[in-house]
Amino acid sequence: MTENEHQKTRILIVEDEALFAKAVKKRLEVAGFHPEVAGTLAIAHDSLDTFNPDLVLLDMRLPDGSGLDFLTEIREQKNAKVPVLVLSAYGELEDAVAAMKLQASDYLKKPIDLDELLLNIEKVLKREKISRQLEYSRKRESATATTDKVEFLGECDQIKKLVSQAQHIGSLCNDPNVLPPNILILGETGTGKDMAARLLHDISARKNKPFVHVDCASLPKDLIEAELFGHEKGAFTNALEARTGLLEAAEDGVVFLDEIGELPLELQAKLLAVLERRTLRRVGSTQERSIDAWVISATNRDPEKMVENGEMRSDLFFRLNVLSMVMPPLNQRGDDILLLANHFTKQTAARYSLKTVLITSDAQTALLDYHWPGNVRELKHLMERAVLLATDGHVSAETLMLNNQAENVAATVAEGMVDLTRLTLEEAERVMLESALDRTDNNVSEAARQLGVTRMAMRYRMQKHNL
Repeated sequence: MTENEHQKTRILIVEDEALFAKAVKKRLEVAGFHPEVAGTLAIAHDSLDTFNPDLVLLDMRLPDGSGLDFLTEIREQKNAKVPVLVLSAYGELEDAVAAMKLQASDYLKKPIDLDELLLNIEKVLKREKISRQLEYSRKRESATATTDKVEFLGECDQIKKLVSQAQHIGSLCNDPNVLPPNILILGETGTGKDMAARLLHDISARKNKPFVHVDCASLPKDLIEAELFGHEKGAFTNALEARTGLLEAAEDGVVFLDEIGELPLELQAKLLAVLERRTLRRVGSTQERSIDAWVISATNRDPEKMVENGEMRSDLFFRLNVLSMVMPPLNQRGDDILLLANHFTKQTAARYSLKTVLITSDAQTALLDYHWPGNVRELKHLMERAVLLATDGHVSAETLMLNNQAENVAATVAEGMVDLTRLTLEEAERVMLESALDRTDNNVSEAARQLGVTRMAMRYRMQKHNL
């Protein structure tokens, strides 16, 4: 923690030895903290509300009672989660053990060196900070799961088979103490691979555990190892404090490795070792940490071709592909297109407090005739735009704007029949993106290289054009 952060940290010192309390207070002030001393439990009780401490240093023996009683009071009040560092004199080991059972953060034996005390305070505060970050992540994922309830809409045979397969896998994972098999989800961009992963999470015994989504394609190449596996303080330049990696943050929940095909080869060996040993080492550490997360991965590329081309380790592919699920492209789902279009229409209208919008017959025909290169994601964005543009309560074929010039000429790019000078900048960009992806068999990294842009820039433009 920096000195500026210290200034915001309030520490309540509950200690009746005046000289010791004064020395501790002065040392903490020098370190930049904001300390306050309470010489009795009565004063400490009032300070819980008036001072609202971020950490409590608690002596076990006080003039008007036991520190254990005060710790019990803390845990039963609104300050229940405030970290408490217990100070116990020689012969008070039983009290210290009892304090730990009441979720004290740690205990120290008196007399104690002030520098050692400061180091322990730093350690407790850092641990609490990481704990709050993980709790925030869990709440955020929980909120997302509540507002965007996983629901696979579809009546086609492929979707029915997919949901049945997911339910079968979920039945294999009904014991939270048993590690489920690794799952590999295959399918084109925008087909809903992330939804399939969340569905597996929600129907398994781990549904109340964290769900950590890792987009391997968007992680910065020079930081991807630290992001995945974590790092210790000083492990590299600007590593000012230790950090929990995404694999470790998933705890005993689910870690979803999206676009696993974009993971650099040098990190594939390290990931393989984690999957085999179920332990990892943070960057800059020699300590092995246990990993209990269920690993679900996904890719829009053909992993077998990647293995043949030397882009993916065969042993990693076999380890990830214990069980697999294949997401069907939208243009193979028939009337599901209209089912989904109506769903997204109602969803958008509800979000923006608009009246129900109807899809006209000519718009339905246009939706069914379109080839959907961006799959369900493209359909969702299209219907949202159409609802916002609709002024008469209807979505027409004209509102959808599916027959624009860029779409008509895109199919002829491979034949060299496109005159880019006749297109707008937006239309030309889309054509060039589709052409590059077609030439590289949807290899985003190679397409980005051929177009002379970064992979992240390529991803941005693909999302921009619903590709």
